[in-house]
Amino acid sequence: MIGLLRISCRRRSEWASPWLFQSRPDRILSLVDALPADAGGYRFSAPALKEREYRLDGLFLPPPERPDLPALILEAQMAADGGFLRRLYAETACLLQQEPGIERWRVVVLCPSRQLNFGDPAPVAEYVEQRVRWIELLSAAANPTAPALVQALALLLQSEQELPATSAALRARVAGSSSAAEIDDVIAAILVSRFNGRSIQELCAMGGITLDDFTQSVAYREIFGRGRQEGRQEGHQQGRQEGRQEGWQEGELDLALRLLQRRCGQLAPQQERRVRALPSHLLEALAEALLDFEGMADLNAWLAAND
Repeated sequence: MIGLLRISCRRRSEWASPWLFQSRPDRILSLVDALPADAGGYRFSAPALKEREYRLDGLFLPPPERPDLPALILEAQMAADGGFLRRLYAETACLLQQEPGIERWRVVVLCPSRQLNFGDPAPVAEYVEQRVRWIELLSAAANPTAPALVQALALLLQSEQELPATSAALRARVAGSSSAAEIDDVIAAILVSRFNGRSIQELCAMGGITLDDFTQSVAYREIFGRGRQEGRQEGHQQGRQEGRQEGWQEGELDLALRLLQRRCGQLAPQQERRVRALPSHLLEALAEALLDFEGMADLNAWLAAND
């Protein structure tokens, strides 16, 4: 998310759904059983529902040419909440009311354990029993035969101290398989979302991921690469040298500001103004230098040296 998807009650910063699913919607299929072997082509969104403005953590719509496939509704609930089941039911009902084209549907809930207090299931028992698929991350973490993706999602619950060993074991399990790169991508997304103030080197060490693998992840490209890509696209579409230059500079500036906020924290207005006023050659130099920044002091020192 990635926009980023919300965890109910609501530790949003620890939920990595946009990067996990937005660019690869069919990744959800490995969490859902009893689908046709050729299921695929889902489209991802995280719609805000009207009225009370319920917001789903994820909605996966099948391709138009596959009406036999159900829409998949994703919710992540990482803490006890006595109102969760009723809210989940209401969110689903609201979605179905607003989207009359959805006729087949199922719900996937990510949670530590169903033993948490999610409220009395009796009022929504039929809905829960027939429509909801529970993915319990604590049991998956302890089960060596659990799907690798589910074990990777269980990293959302691991302590910082446990993460290096758990990540290494998971990566060793899938080494050499077709899912190895995908698991690296999932681990990177979870680490970026949970520890968004850490340096890239720290995140790589925590997940046992090489710098090259980390920079190829969707999470890295989503956060650090979008500005550069948008700048290039804008310049290309304008079709003029001046337009290309402006588009490139805007992309460089957007990228630099994104990176600075992650590496140094929220910039003061005067700092952002100084960055925005940098000529293109210094902006490019800053985009490279800031990868080694460890805090606001490094930014201030660089700005002072390049006044």
